[in-house]
Amino acid sequence: MIVVTGATGQFGRLAVESLLRRGVPASEIAVAVRSPEKAAGLAALGVEVREADYDRPETLTAAFAGADKLLFVSANGPDPVRVVQHRAVVDAARAAGVGLVAYTSLAGADTSPLGLAGVHRDTEAALAASGLATVLLRNGWYTENYTATLADGVTRGGIAGSAGDGRIASATRADLAEAAAAVLTATEPQAGRVYELTGDTAWTLSELAAEASAVSGRPVGYTDLPAEHYAGILTGAGLPDFLVELLVDADVQVSRGSLAPVSGDLATLLGRPATPLRDAVTDALKG
Repeated sequence: MIVVTGATGQFGRLAVESLLRRGVPASEIAVAVRSPEKAAGLAALGVEVREADYDRPETLTAAFAGADKLLFVSANGPDPVRVVQHRAVVDAARAAGVGLVAYTSLAGADTSPLGLAGVHRDTEAALAASGLATVLLRNGWYTENYTATLADGVTRGGIAGSAGDGRIASATRADLAEAAAAVLTATEPQAGRVYELTGDTAWTLSELAAEASAVSGRPVGYTDLPAEHYAGILTGAGLPDFLVELLVDADVQVSRGSLAPVSGDLATLLGRPATPLRDAVTDALKG
């Protein structure tokens, strides 16, 4: 039995779909979700739906019962809250006797200067202390962090940020979810492995703008802004404070080269090249 947390979220759902494509019977997949009614589509495929709320630890052990493998998808939200949530998941996985935990961490989590890395270091340490067999899926920055709003940028004729000429070795969410499924279905032992999962190449926001221009046929430029100015734009767009802080910090760290390192782990797990930036931009601008 493979149990997937957060399966009504974008990453978790893609991971379940990848498992099914790889031939895992639906009867051998369970999803642990906060709102079971939102997983009706997965239930219709024969996947077992279990209620599991990171904020209600009493729901977790039963949700993980019988799990030979658990895909532990990291939570969203402010870091102090996530630390508590993640520790509850680790405790429940140990109590349930989970055979293998695959945790979606952050690329270079042990040394990354990103503020986001703190919660992942804490979770990796909790997993190590738990005695659970663990494989770390250290996911790089999602390409969708930038392409999700790219259509608006094309309409405006430009995108903005605070990344300077820094490079981003991003990967698409779908590629990273497929890699997780590859690990969960691997025939060779995975316990103790650490995968640094990035795209095959690193790009700048100016190059992203150029790709958007080439795909759309409209002029698109990149404007580099002081971090405080960029934060004001994101706040004005209605983003919560914790997310504004995360995104601005990420851009500043990009400018310092923190998201530029490229690893071949993702392409190796996929058995093909990672999705190129041009393809991701084309997909984002469809319609």
